[in-house]
Amino acid sequence: MAGLIKPEDIAEVRARTDIKEVVEGYVTLKGAGIGSWKGLCPFHDERSPSFHVRPHVGTYHCFGCGESGDVISFVMKLDHTAFAETVEKLAARIGYELHYEDGAGPRREEVGRRQRLLDAHKIAAEFFQAQLLSPAAAAGRQFLFERGFERNVAEQFGVGFAPQGWDALLKHLRGKGFTDDELRLTGMFSEGNRGLYDRFRGRLIWPIRDITGEVIGFGARRLFDDDQGPKYLNTPETALYKKSQVLYGIDMAKRNIAKKRQLVVVEGYTDVMACHLAGVDTAVASCGTAFGGEHIKIARRLLSDDGTGGEVVFTFDGDAAGQKAALRAFEEDQRFVAQTYVSVEPSGMDPCELRQHRGDAAVRQLIEARRPLFEFAIQATLRKHNLESVEGRVAALREAAPVVAQIRDQAIRPAYARELAKWLGVPLEEVTRAVTSAGRHLTASGASRVPQQGVNRPGAAHDAAGPSAAVAAPAVWLPDPRDPVAVMERQSLEVVLQQPQMLLDVSWAEFASARFAAPAYAALHSAIVAAGRPAEQEATAGWIERVRHELAEPLRPLLAELAVTPLPATTEESLERYCRDILAGLAELQITAQKAEMIGQLQRLDPAGAPEAFQRLNRRLMELELRRRALRSAD
Repeated sequence: MAGLIKPEDIAEVRARTDIKEVVEGYVTLKGAGIGSWKGLCPFHDERSPSFHVRPHVGTYHCFGCGESGDVISFVMKLDHTAFAETVEKLAARIGYELHYEDGAGPRREEVGRRQRLLDAHKIAAEFFQAQLLSPAAAAGRQFLFERGFERNVAEQFGVGFAPQGWDALLKHLRGKGFTDDELRLTGMFSEGNRGLYDRFRGRLIWPIRDITGEVIGFGARRLFDDDQGPKYLNTPETALYKKSQVLYGIDMAKRNIAKKRQLVVVEGYTDVMACHLAGVDTAVASCGTAFGGEHIKIARRLLSDDGTGGEVVFTFDGDAAGQKAALRAFEEDQRFVAQTYVSVEPSGMDPCELRQHRGDAAVRQLIEARRPLFEFAIQATLRKHNLESVEGRVAALREAAPVVAQIRDQAIRPAYARELAKWLGVPLEEVTRAVTSAGRHLTASGASRVPQQGVNRPGAAHDAAGPSAAVAAPAVWLPDPRDPVAVMERQSLEVVLQQPQMLLDVSWAEFASARFAAPAYAALHSAIVAAGRPAEQEATAGWIERVRHELAEPLRPLLAELAVTPLPATTEESLERYCRDILAGLAELQITAQKAEMIGQLQRLDPAGAPEAFQRLNRRLMELELRRRALRSAD
């Protein structure tokens, strides 16, 4: 059995890995003060950003759900990997060679299973891409050419071809050292009486990547008439590939989605390709399933969907299936804060066909001509009824009123009630009554899906999905936030954890000797003292890790929280001044406590019976007062 990874190597990987860069593979971050970043939490659904990252400290913390840790724990939780596997993955990312306790690296079969699956998919993607240039792939190349995709485009998107034989990929991966047990887990193979055989045969292949760019599955398009399988065949559910969480093109679009605050949802792989080539570089597509709740969580994190802007544009074919898909999207509309739109090409062409027949500009115009999704939903509802008859208008009003009632913006809702009255040709009062009644019914039945703003308070945390999804806060008693002593203790811990270089020899000694009143803060102070002052060249992230090891498990989230809480400063100069003032305030707090204790001793002392003690206490009181005044004058 391979040995454990050496602790010093774990520390090096942790210190050398940029936690902000890793987190940005999953979450769009915005500046939140000097050296601090924030975004929508990837661990729970929320409306306002409460997830903070402080790169130089190497720590993240969510003030909404309490999740916290370092870059290793972040990847472990998001990718569902074991500790050693995560360290190996991060080491590979930065090109760092790990060493093991017994002097040997991990044997192949002991490398993390997830990484082996990723390696198999990467090799398979390269194999398929190379096969697209073979004579047998002529039909695949013709398919791409007819849709306006040249060879360089196929290379850009990694499009490939699966040979028609039964075991071409199987032999290739076996030759690369993969066992049949490993290959069974990839989803790239089926199994019959004679063992494994290629799942994808004689098909055009698109690699499906996760948000970090790793290949986790494939989509395959039928090319030949003798293929009796479905038109599109995707990787089945595996440890890597969860179709409800996969968006094709997300790896290419994520930065543009974050920058432009726009997400365009199309229906197929070629539509994503056409959009990106036409300049709509925020396009993605779901894979083998409708765009649903898990996709929305990913989208909201990238959009920074916190009510400050942003838009989601759904594109659908103009046929009945497209109409149905648009209405299904409207059911999920309430989960976005961003405005949702729909773009449907009147002649029924999808973005790929539109680009093929009318060029790139037509694709951009399709997106620009978007209209609010609720407007589309209302009109689609009306088209189902005969508005020439009284019965038809009544039925249409009955069905359309709940759609209007679900419009979040209370300023827009009355406007669409007026539009509905005009479209139906009925009095506005009648429509208003129907919408109000529908709204009450939705609220009473719990059908309204409008998320509420998250509320953070000591001892509780609510996420945006509602009370049933609330995440329990750590079971740690925290002092009353109105207590000025507790406030000062907390602020001093924030400063020391985030800016330990501010503590010179004298101020470190004063901090170490301080007595904290709040039990939770006192425990954290003791852990800091036990860890010792950081070495001159020691990274803050490594020092924080040493402090964490000195702290009881229930208090570690508090450590992470204080280590990322933004300090109220906008420049390096104001940051230094704030830290200096807080440390001086802590010192003054200690002096005040010592003076109170000595005054109590003086009051209990008989000056005639113990003159020397009386004089000593008075001298010490004078020294403390001079020290206090010096701290004040230094301000």
